[in-house]
Amino acid sequence: MIDGRILAKIPGYSSLAECRAPLLPAIGRIIINFRRQINDQEFPALILAAGASSRLGRPKALLPLGAGKRVVLDQAIEQGRVLSRDVRVVCGAWYPLIRFRCQRQPSVWLKAPEWHEGLSASLAAGIRSLGPAVKGVFVLVADQPLLDLNALKAFGDAARYVPEQPIAADYGNRPGVPAYLPRWLWPLVLDLEGDRGAGRLLAEVRATRVEIPGVHDDVDTPADWQRIRALLSQTGPTTRRSRR
Repeated sequence: MIDGRILAKIPGYSSLAECRAPLLPAIGRIIINFRRQINDQEFPALILAAGASSRLGRPKALLPLGAGKRVVLDQAIEQGRVLSRDVRVVCGAWYPLIRFRCQRQPSVWLKAPEWHEGLSASLAAGIRSLGPAVKGVFVLVADQPLLDLNALKAFGDAARYVPEQPIAADYGNRPGVPAYLPRWLWPLVLDLEGDRGAGRLLAEVRATRVEIPGVHDDVDTPADWQRIRALLSQTGPTTRRSRR
């Protein structure tokens, strides 16, 4: 679902009927030379990778991606770089092991002291690391290796174009990660408790929802990983890209 409020601010678009393709692909064409005017430090990306992976029985961030030493967190860091050059990984249970096993390195490794309390603690640690010049933050999780990079880039461009509007991936009946949290929303995010992300909050503030293929392919159990490995064998070690 695409919120009409975001379309009203984009030249040439006035209705949902004019933008039906997944994840506002037209926005990518409209925003010409947009990135040259943006300081990436105003729009950093947080990757939440602090969980214990108890249902999987091993650190999901270090699951291998095909041949070589690439792991799931390497892919997540590359996804973060599609959104911003300032990529921060929030760690917890398996730190510092995941830091030294990754081939890709983020801008900053952050340790969430209360990581065992759940997603809310990881979000809080990430947000509290951000400086006063930041306008909004992108939030990803480390276990969605099949996110569509074209869709992810269009999502990032949309957030930068309307930086006060919360934006989140559409899961059908709810918003979720990847998500963009504008600065005005942070105090409410910091009030979250327990193993609760910002999904319900994003629904309450009527975040714009966008389609990002791959959001349902996350890793929680060994069965999930077997299914995703099969998909990876079909698509290769890199994330799928839309063919448009």
